[in-house]
Amino acid sequence: MLEPATTPRSRHAVLAGTTLLAVAVTLAAANLRISVTSLSSVLGDVQHGLTATSAWASAVTAAPSICFGLAALLSPWLARKLGGGPAIAVALGVLTVGLGVRVLAGPGLLLGGTFVACAGIAVCNVLVPVVVKESFPNRLGLITGFYSASMAAGSAIAAAATPPLETAAGGWRPALAAWAIPAALALAVWLIGARKDTEVVTEGRTQHTPRNLLRVPMAWVFTVLFAVQSTYAYVIMGWLPEILRAAGIDRDAAGVLLGVTMVVSVPLNLVVPTLAARLRSQSWVMIGLTVLPVLGVLGLLLAPTAVPLLWALLLGAGMSIFPVVLTMMALRTRTSAETTQLSGMSQGFGYLIAAWGPFLAGLVYGWLGSWTVPLILVLGILAAQATLGAIIGRPRYI
Repeated sequence: MLEPATTPRSRHAVLAGTTLLAVAVTLAAANLRISVTSLSSVLGDVQHGLTATSAWASAVTAAPSICFGLAALLSPWLARKLGGGPAIAVALGVLTVGLGVRVLAGPGLLLGGTFVACAGIAVCNVLVPVVVKESFPNRLGLITGFYSASMAAGSAIAAAATPPLETAAGGWRPALAAWAIPAALALAVWLIGARKDTEVVTEGRTQHTPRNLLRVPMAWVFTVLFAVQSTYAYVIMGWLPEILRAAGIDRDAAGVLLGVTMVVSVPLNLVVPTLAARLRSQSWVMIGLTVLPVLGVLGLLLAPTAVPLLWALLLGAGMSIFPVVLTMMALRTRTSAETTQLSGMSQGFGYLIAAWGPFLAGLVYGWLGSWTVPLILVLGILAAQATLGAIIGRPRYI
């Protein structure tokens, strides 16, 4: 009997969802924020050592978001030219080089090297979730959780370890350069774990022709949501140690507290995306993950040295919204190609918008000598996040 014409099939190759690929994804994720948190934990020392201005420090904290945005817009094109696996390998190599060279000279090279490292990160930001969707379709929430937890753990270790490493190594240059080593390890494992392809047969894919997501209102809601959650995350990652030091907490303790902020999301990232993927609606998950950082920001505003560990825990819990947003990109799209489109659009434009957050936070602090106004603005950003998250959480395709 002939198959009905209404059930077209297509075949395409994807990376085989092996245990080794899962390990490679996890190691790659562990390196996707170390360039940010390692630098922010010793930013005051770097700025002093280079006799750099506060505007330069603001530019350094904004650099990741700017670069993430520009490179993310190019990532789908790179994936089409090279394939997802090779593109991620190139990106990890670029990250390794950027981390190694940025400490070799003055402020210009450090800023440029940070841009190079973040270009590699940006490609991984867009393409690794696509690999997860294609290669682990039946374990989407679980693998996304491991990916996000590993990212949080890597950033936490970099934040907490860099200040004492600076002391042990005799300066911030070798302390920052050391983070090229785990990036190189991730590249080596990726080259091994991403070698095996498998062919998949999909039904009904031809019913969904490519769309211009720039004309889809819900894609823009996703983009703005990604922008506001990234603004919050990068203001905290970029400036929390300086906020705490301005309140009277010493450098090493401030670095550890940034590490706490990042590490608290590890167990949450393992659980929350999986639970969210099983729910029909994720709206209340998004709202709940916004209330927690609101309490943390209020703590920094009203009593920063009272229970700083609690404020760090609350701030970090709020960062668990990131893997939920990634999971919803997969849940709200019909095909892997559409997931790539939405991911590239949301991260490309979203990071470019978010770059203004850490940049303006540093400038306002430089003008006023106080973190009060920047933190109040963060509360406004979180209010927007809750609203947009409630909208995106409703069960429907974009």
